[in-house]
Amino acid sequence: LLFGTIVREDRSIVELIDADYTFVNDRLAEHYGMKNVRGSHFRKVALEPSSPRRGILGQGSMLTVTSVATRTSPVMRGKWILENLMGAPPPEPPPGVETNLGEGEPIAKTTTVRQRLEMHRANAVCASCHKIMDPVGFALENFDLIGAWRETDGPAPIDSAGQLADGTAVNGPADLREALLARSQMFVTTAAEKLLVYALGRPVHYYDMPTVRAIVKDAERNEYRFSSLVLGIVESDAFQKRVVR
Repeated sequence: LLFGTIVREDRSIVELIDADYTFVNDRLAEHYGMKNVRGSHFRKVALEPSSPRRGILGQGSMLTVTSVATRTSPVMRGKWILENLMGAPPPEPPPGVETNLGEGEPIAKTTTVRQRLEMHRANAVCASCHKIMDPVGFALENFDLIGAWRETDGPAPIDSAGQLADGTAVNGPADLREALLARSQMFVTTAAEKLLVYALGRPVHYYDMPTVRAIVKDAERNEYRFSSLVLGIVESDAFQKRVVR
């Protein structure tokens, strides 16, 4: 519904990050902690500037698919955001590296996910990648494995503070949204690449990047509205001069 609104109303694609509205029915509103929503039909509701539900980062859908069966996964959440919103996927873990965080062991009952990840990062081989992903995921630790808001992880208070790879300090979803908005051109470039893949029916290669950059530059003049990305793609040589082998 959020994406459909952006398409139909020709809004800026950046609203996916910081939309001041969302769509809920009574069950989802209860899950999100919203009051005075009745009925099973989904309706558009306005969000306060301080709401943690603004944009895709606050949606239970994304937060659930980036968790594991019994807990949150800052690593998965960080990797998903870097790969799908910023176009900067981290490297895959080296072969043979242990990625288990002690699930089912006594230590899992007395430590938070963050504490276990910090022990995991003591391995220098692991730390090089985790220092990129983990701070992004830690910023969303106030959301549990299905996206409900929480203040504690077991008996311990949530620690959502961290530092992004470029030194930007973040503490919670609001700071992370601001950091993504400050790099909105990276997000729009990623969105343009994914739309171009869909339009061309093939992967985007290095020689397509001048086309992507031109599409993003032209779209900026129109506030990155969805139609400006689509028009940029269909007017490009890459789209109009495809060769059927």
